[in-house]
Amino acid sequence: MRLIYIGIGGFIGAILRYAIGGWMHKVVNQPWLPVGTFAVNMIGCFFIGLLMGMVETRQFLRPEMRLLLITGLLGSLTTFSTFAYESFSLLRDGQSLAALLNIGGQLLIGLFAVMIGVALARAI
Repeated sequence: MRLIYIGIGGFIGAILRYAIGGWMHKVVNQPWLPVGTFAVNMIGCFFIGLLMGMVETRQFLRPEMRLLLITGLLGSLTTFSTFAYESFSLLRDGQSLAALLNIGGQLLIGLFAVMIGVALARAI
């Protein structure tokens, strides 16, 4: 049953990742910066902070829902392997500034988003 929960969440997360990433690329229209991956990673960082903060402070989710939402959905939504490959490609293609903005932005803003999510979870 655990694999079913993860699979359902992963299915939803993968579709959301594709939809959000495509939408961001249309809205921002900057091919030199992988804004789609950036957006889904920041959204995922915020929600994992929020949900895990609520789990830690309130035992908010049953184990099955943690598998579905955190392992499945958020695990599928946020893929740092794509982040790493896109950063590598930017460096490889001589776009050092774009690579540094991508790496620094995702790491720093991602950590900040997790902190905000946890703080919000503790406040509500």
